[in-house]
Amino acid sequence: MEKITTQNYENYIKALSDISSAITSDLYLEDILKLIVMVTAKVTGLEICSLWLVDETVTPKKMRLKATQAIDPEYVKDRALNESEGVVGHVFSTNQLLIVKDVLKEQRFKEKEMAKKLGLVSMLGIPLRVRNDKVIGVLNCFSSQPHDFTETEINLIAAVANQAAVAIYNTELIVKSKVIQEELETRKLVEKAKDVLMNRRKMAGDEAFRWIQKRSMDSRKSMRQIAEAILLSEELG
Repeated sequence: MEKITTQNYENYIKALSDISSAITSDLYLEDILKLIVMVTAKVTGLEICSLWLVDETVTPKKMRLKATQAIDPEYVKDRALNESEGVVGHVFSTNQLLIVKDVLKEQRFKEKEMAKKLGLVSMLGIPLRVRNDKVIGVLNCFSSQPHDFTETEINLIAAVANQAAVAIYNTELIVKSKVIQEELETRKLVEKAKDVLMNRRKMAGDEAFRWIQKRSMDSRKSMRQIAEAILLSEELG
């Protein structure tokens, strides 16, 4: 791995700029994650960077591999660890960076076969932190030769990780807000459609809701689509 010096400092600044621009772009989260590992690998000269995010929708929580720039896509698919398992779980659960000189000799490292196949030796794991020191994931960087990460290298990669965490966190908030907004709009439409059925077919409220629900299941259309069709027919009628 090439030492990070003032000569490639401009590349580092460009990497932060790329990630910063992703925060306010219309990129999907998956695209932002790919961008993060690509620019991190390019700037540092490291062979592989991988990004893991915590999945809080399951109990207990899981760490899921979401992006890497140099591993077979099939490897990435459905890769998961418990929140305190392996080097990834250690970095996540302790909220502390981890340096491993040789991953093949590290007991906590779970992917030794992958490391042998790809020729990975040294590793730096950085927690992805957002506000109030909340950790949402882990960024791992690997070298193909034994490597002593310098303080400058660690600080620069940590800066990229922090910027990445902000991009990911903000994107997830946007996605969640859109989902919530769509859910609220759907509820409003279903309520209006219920009123139409109650007036037109003299149904009770619960009966009207079940009618919409059954029509949705039978037709394999969303309840929103059924509600919109009912309201459209009312307008046309």
